[in-house]
Amino acid sequence: MATKNQSLGEFIIENQNDFQYSSGELSRLINSIRLAAKMVNHEVNKAGLVDITGSAGEINTQGEDQQKLDVFANDTFIRTLTKRQIVCGIASEENDDFITIEGQRNDHGNKYVVAMDPLDGSSNIDVNVSVGTIFSIYRRITPVGTPVQLEDFLQPGNMQVAAGYIIYGTSTMLVYTTGNGVNGFTLNPSLGTYYLSHPNMTFPDDGNIYSVNEGNYSHFPQGVKDYIKYCQTEEGDRPYTSRYIGSLVSDIHRNMIKGGIYMYPRSSKAKEGKLRLLYECNPMAFIAEQAGGSASDGHERILDLKPTELHQRVPFFCGSKNMVAKAEEFMTKYPR
Repeated sequence: MATKNQSLGEFIIENQNDFQYSSGELSRLINSIRLAAKMVNHEVNKAGLVDITGSAGEINTQGEDQQKLDVFANDTFIRTLTKRQIVCGIASEENDDFITIEGQRNDHGNKYVVAMDPLDGSSNIDVNVSVGTIFSIYRRITPVGTPVQLEDFLQPGNMQVAAGYIIYGTSTMLVYTTGNGVNGFTLNPSLGTYYLSHPNMTFPDDGNIYSVNEGNYSHFPQGVKDYIKYCQTEEGDRPYTSRYIGSLVSDIHRNMIKGGIYMYPRSSKAKEGKLRLLYECNPMAFIAEQAGGSASDGHERILDLKPTELHQRVPFFCGSKNMVAKAEEFMTKYPR
């Protein structure tokens, strides 16, 4: 039974029997993510004091300008997960291809793969806005003892065994699920320990916040435009409040606590959508559903989509289930 102020380590040990196929590796994997997150948090908190902000002068596989903290976070998570010999493969938003990791006896004996966005919203670092890390864990489907393959990563989100995010904000929180609800742990910086602060997190069924970049309004599909107008119309508990940070972790975290919907639809500028299915949408959808919310591409459940490539982009609607259902209602009035 979750106890508030219980440490993350104690919580993992107490609940490891809830992990399907539990034999200790998944618990160790979560612990490794916890360690890497503390290292990234340390650097994020020094932003402005040391040369860690701004562009790294490189372009990632998405064609985006890499920030120095992107590179640091990516290297830190990869190094931590690799050295602990827990996973057989890692796919990162910052890397062109997945990374194959051999076991301690060079036998490819580990069972899990990780897909991650090491620093979501990193362009906000320079202006001191919250950023985050998103991670997703799958059990490999190719035979243990062989090198990891692309198909191990291209699994639908409903095959995730765990997912979570770390938000680096006014406090640092690690929020994750293993398919048995969602729990949030806040870092005590003086002790370096995460404590359970938000047990059994849930989305309210309804909310009054909509989160979307309205600067792209003219490029949105008509169904999205109609839904935004619905949100702005004075009737009942509407108009809703518009809140958009531009950091997926921060927007989803706020809406889960207060009730709301996050939207990043396809547009004439991003015809397939902008967010990545593997690194952002699948883990956030898993968390949302475990918290009583919903996640969709506007027409289909995100977790049922079968990925076709590592860096695939999709439209994303995520949040309080009644709000997502209403957005889908507007979307289905028009052909895709």
